[in-house]
Amino acid sequence: MQLHFHRPLSSTRSTSPPSEPDLTSFQSFSFNPSAPDYTSLLSDELLLNILSKLPISQHVSNSLVCKRWLHLHGRLVYSLKVADWSFVTSGRVFTRFPNLTDLDLVRSCIQMPKSSGIIVTHKTMSVHVDTHFILEGFLEETALLPSNAVDQGLRMIAGKYPNLQRLAATGASEAGLLRIAEECPTLQELELHCCGDLALRGIAGIKNLQVVKLMGFIGVFYNSTISDIGLTLLAQGCRRLVKLELCGCEGSYDGIKAIGQCCQMLEELTLSEHRMDGGWLAGLSFCGNLKTLRLRSCKSIDKSPGADEHLGSCLTLEELHLQGCQVRDKQSVKALFLVCENVRDIVLHDCWGLEDDVFSLASIFRRVKLLSLEGCSLLTIKGLELVVLSWKELQRLRVMLCNNIKDTEVTPELATLFSVLKELIWRPDSRSLLSSNLAGTGMGRKGDKFFKRSKD
Repeated sequence: MQLHFHRPLSSTRSTSPPSEPDLTSFQSFSFNPSAPDYTSLLSDELLLNILSKLPISQHVSNSLVCKRWLHLHGRLVYSLKVADWSFVTSGRVFTRFPNLTDLDLVRSCIQMPKSSGIIVTHKTMSVHVDTHFILEGFLEETALLPSNAVDQGLRMIAGKYPNLQRLAATGASEAGLLRIAEECPTLQELELHCCGDLALRGIAGIKNLQVVKLMGFIGVFYNSTISDIGLTLLAQGCRRLVKLELCGCEGSYDGIKAIGQCCQMLEELTLSEHRMDGGWLAGLSFCGNLKTLRLRSCKSIDKSPGADEHLGSCLTLEELHLQGCQVRDKQSVKALFLVCENVRDIVLHDCWGLEDDVFSLASIFRRVKLLSLEGCSLLTIKGLELVVLSWKELQRLRVMLCNNIKDTEVTPELATLFSVLKELIWRPDSRSLLSSNLAGTGMGRKGDKFFKRSKD
């Protein structure tokens, strides 16, 4: 491919003032198909190095130049989501993308017609469905690949990608995961959908596994059971876990306790739509290095937390995040706050039932530096003030979309607190005028100097 660019030359220098260029004097770019391909003189290594310097947004268009560039493009791809299972079983994925380190097979393990115009979407995934889809139940068994088929694909993947670092799959069993454990020693992150307790025995041999995400019960998609048995197997086999997310998983105090005792490096725990038995909160006190606790879309915190003196406390916990959770039960919220009494950052987003009397339980915290409230429409300025004025170390406050909090109700004491904060984001509703009124007053910026020497 060769580009030709012609421009007329003049042998005399013009003394007239510069004028607009005569576009008609230029000849347009032309393509000469018979011109030699000078890129063929470059080695694969050199051309690959050149292509790798280009923006990622250009990789796909570059791969269409010729077969050689297509092959080299495949060597630059390290992360892939597979939508068609035959792409794996035919071996085309290994030829096309030989250097993958991040492989997502979740969508390809669900065999639904892609030509359907109906899509069912969950927080974690989307699938095409047809008239055989059961809206009141789960995906039909024929919609999910059999475990032996998934295991066969995992064996092929284990043999071709020994440097795999992340894997996501649906319906895998112990046999397939054992092969991954044997052939992929560098695997660090694993996401499993619709797997039972016994399947978790297969990941015990993955010595460097640090991040695990387990998806059990998910709406109308599928219903698999991960209970204390699976959590215990996971804890005993994956002692280097740093992050763990449990979505739709069952379990109780025993399972959480096992994770805390065995996974002493665990720093982040996330529970989404959990189905834990009453009393599970007390197991968190065994997580001796836990720094972040997240609860998402949970219909209840703990149905029966037990006596306060038996709950214990997570001494190292720094962040508590609640998003889309039901917090109407004061007993369970109190138990959660007792376990997390040492937190520094509290994030409450779209929590149902967060009234003043429920939020008042947060007065138990004494080391809070950041409070973020969003979508908590039942909370009033009175309930907010009662708590935040009791926190002597508060540095950052964010209040957004809390329609029951009014600018006109801000008291002098609360305004004084605002003036020394290191960060203040105050947009409780669309009519809030406080933010614009703060302009030029220095309120919300004085804390920059006040906390200048703080290392936190």
